[in-house]
Amino acid sequence: QVQLVESGGGLVQPGGSLRLSCAASGFTLDYDAIGWFRQAPGKEREGVSCISVTDGSTLYTDSVKGRFTISRDNAKHTVYLQMNSLKPEDTAVYYCAASMTIASLFPYEYHYWGQGTQVTVSS
Repeated sequence: QVQLVESGGGLVQPGGSLRLSCAASGFTLDYDAIGWFRQAPGKEREGVSCISVTDGSTLYTDSVKGRFTISRDNAKHTVYLQMNSLKPEDTAVYYCAASMTIASLFPYEYHYWGQGTQVTVSS
């Protein structure tokens, strides 16, 4: 059974940091990429970052460039999202997802999803 489990969310003050983890298990075929997405109340789900598990190439949405860093540990089947200089507008439920085909920031390219972890940035 395919599982993606996110962890590391929480409440943090503006300017603070969090590191999210996404642990993958149960895949019988190799996935191509892991992406991080977020969804704030009343807004559409948006792509935040993604990483190819084959060559390590990365993508970031403009609003997080220079603040967020995605990385992978293939041996642990885990992808991390280091989030620094957090802003209130980063508040959302963060999801990780696996694509069997391509590294992309478009949710429709992803086939498996985790349950999400809440990130709240507030003073």
